[in-house]
Amino acid sequence: MGCKNAMSSSALLLMALLLSCSAMGSAARHLEEKAPPKEEYKPHPTVPELPKPELPPHPVVPELPKPELPPHPVVPELPKPELPPHPVVPKPELPHPVVPEVPKVPELPHPAVPEVPKLPELPHPAVPEVPKPELPPHPVVPEIPKVPEMPHPVVPELPKPELPHPAVPEFPKHQLPPKPELPPKPEVHYPKLEAKQP
Repeated sequence: MGCKNAMSSSALLLMALLLSCSAMGSAARHLEEKAPPKEEYKPHPTVPELPKPELPPHPVVPELPKPELPPHPVVPELPKPELPPHPVVPKPELPHPVVPEVPKVPELPHPAVPEVPKLPELPHPAVPEVPKPELPPHPVVPEIPKVPEMPHPVVPELPKPELPHPAVPEFPKHQLPPKPELPPKPEVHYPKLEAKQP
């Protein structure tokens, strides 16, 4: 497939070259007819066609013979082992124990429950009605007379006096001495007070 593509591409290139050469030749002839006669140009050399390379034929792959597998071995049937019959175990006959009869308990007579005499109903005592206390009437609050509004006095605007700013002389800056290093504070341990139990 690759060789065929290369051959087709080379053939297309040759055709394109031939077409371009023929077009160039026709254009040159028109120019020669119109232009004054000049020196004759040599014709373009013809490009020889390249021979097509012959590829060797594809090698024929011989068919491999299928391997013959040996037949499956026949497994002989094993004889079933004959088991001896189960021995018959005789059941021992146990004597039934004689259960003695329990004497019946005589039924006791139920004791007679004496009836409780009913208590006479007591009359409910009459609850006397408590008279409602009479509350005094609410006192009347007298109205406070309104104070007449006084007119605000008009404050006359005073002219602002313009005072000249005095010139402040510059004082020399005082250098403070370095701060002395303080000794570390001693750790004070206070005794823990036990809470008094109530």
